[in-house]
Amino acid sequence: MSMSRKGNCWDNAVTESFFGTLKGECVDLSCFQTRAEARQTVFEYIECYYNRLRRHSSLGYVSPVAFEQQN
Repeated sequence: MSMSRKGNCWDNAVTESFFGTLKGECVDLSCFQTRAEARQTVFEYIECYYNRLRRHSSLGYVSPVAFEQQN
């Protein structure tokens, strides 16, 4: 499902980038036995790694948590 307004493909760029990163760094590297295992792995990736530890170039190479604590 598109996250953008009708006729504006550029609105979806951030979402597409995130899902590309999620798939490349988490999903493609795993073999899930159940949906529950997949959900748990994706949750842990987002909450424990992506938001707390992973450095983001758009935030000056700090994690989102560190960026929020700076302000």
